[in-house]
Amino acid sequence: MLMDYLVWFAAGVFVLSLISATLKVFNNWERAVILRLGKFSRMGGPGITFLLPYLEKAYRVDTRLLTMDVPRQEMMTRDNVPVTVDAIVLYRVIDPASAVLNIRDYNQTTSLIAQTSLRSTIGQAELDDLLSNREHVNQALQRVMDEHTEPFGVKVSAVEVRDVFLPETMKRAMAAQAEAEREKRAKVIGAEGEFLAAERLTQAAALMSREPAALQLRYLQSMRDIASEKSTIVLLPVPIDLISPVMDMVKRVNNEVGAESKEVPLITSPAELLRPF
Repeated sequence: MLMDYLVWFAAGVFVLSLISATLKVFNNWERAVILRLGKFSRMGGPGITFLLPYLEKAYRVDTRLLTMDVPRQEMMTRDNVPVTVDAIVLYRVIDPASAVLNIRDYNQTTSLIAQTSLRSTIGQAELDDLLSNREHVNQALQRVMDEHTEPFGVKVSAVEVRDVFLPETMKRAMAAQAEAEREKRAKVIGAEGEFLAAERLTQAAALMSREPAALQLRYLQSMRDIASEKSTIVLLPVPIDLISPVMDMVKRVNNEVGAESKEVPLITSPAELLRPF
């Protein structure tokens, strides 16, 4: 009786192992590379895949988009600036058969290729391009990696340089350069403002010279501004238009006196009109 139970138990174990070796279930993102007696037979998955028990073997390959973190790499840029750069790589397997048959570990190989490609690409770029034109560096890095990963069925979708670490001396130099550039722009803007102000003042002076009334209105406005100030002493400038008639009279008197006699002293100022002869 016990012998019969053992036989049935052994038969059940054999059937379960046979089913397990025959039926394989693969997820929607998985593909199966099936080898028969060590040679490539066919592709399988997703879903249920039937195998010849003990004759065929299936290797699972994940075809989803994978993310790889590239460790920090210390390198020199093209203009001899030491930098430390890290990046991330997005890749996926587009040819599962090549990923299994042509290379032992495509994940490790892709990581090593990413590190060496990062070094070579950054070494050919200048610091300004690395900081301001990072997209161009990313595209160049992706192109280099694609050339190396294509033979074993891996497609690099994107490469992003994440952080660029500079030495403290370089940071201070760049800060000083940026400050000097801002001062330069401020001086240029100030000079342009002074030029425009001078140009507008010239136009205003030309306009007021054609319209004396405008000059008088401007004078009255200046007087009002002075009166609004909290000051105990107010200096009132005398417009030149008020003394122009007096100056003309002085010239006219000097001409008449000079024409009559050279011995009579000439009048040199408006105040001399009031002196007794």
